[in-house]
Amino acid sequence: MVREQGLVFVLALFFSLAAGLVGCIALMKRMLLAGDVISHLALPGLGLAFAFKLNPLMGGAVTLFLATFLVWQLQRKTGVATEAAIGVIFAAALAIGAAITPSEDLAESLFGRLDRISVNGFLLGLAAVLFVVFSIFLLRDELSLSIFSTDLAAATGVNISRLDLYFLLLFSLTVLVGLRFMGALLASALIIMPSATARQLTNRMSNFLLLAVAASLISVAAGFLLNAFVFKFSTAGPTIAIVAAVLFSLSLLGRVK
Repeated sequence: MVREQGLVFVLALFFSLAAGLVGCIALMKRMLLAGDVISHLALPGLGLAFAFKLNPLMGGAVTLFLATFLVWQLQRKTGVATEAAIGVIFAAALAIGAAITPSEDLAESLFGRLDRISVNGFLLGLAAVLFVVFSIFLLRDELSLSIFSTDLAAATGVNISRLDLYFLLLFSLTVLVGLRFMGALLASALIIMPSATARQLTNRMSNFLLLAVAASLISVAAGFLLNAFVFKFSTAGPTIAIVAAVLFSLSLLGRVK
């Protein structure tokens, strides 16, 4: 049991690395608010999986990626802003998920749970995180150019629509890894708050990325420790989010103009 909880902790640390990087890109692409709702898209799948006694993460993955693709299609075909499109789908997803999730499993779906994890589950989660980090590294030039100027990126041959789809899928994959210990409501907390914290402290890109990852790692480590020794009646997700919020509040004191 201790070893399995240790695997969850290690996976959470790797998740924080990917979340910090994805959050930085999302902030610069002005998609950070989308992170506040995109994790909720997994809720209907989690509810169905619990209802039919299936693997919750598999159920969450299905609705998460289907809804992500739908958001991308709405953005392409109707010109609706990504945040608005996700917001519309989010409202329906949250209502459907809450309606179909068995009451005894609703808290776990929303806030996560530190239950045991198999070695295979750990390896799959680790592979997903490494895939996200490696993909961002490969796409760094296209992402940077599209952030600077979409017109210039398109002129140099970058397919902006396809790049947006790739990033949304990486975003969703990062959220999926965090569902186990953060839940559908808080899985995006480590995408939103550490990057917002880092942005207050620096204007340099390299420092921005490093500070966001550091804030994310600190939030996870401190959140797990608080959960183990202080908030024993809670799960780790809320305590991790609390630490991340405190770090953001402190960053306002050293804000860079």
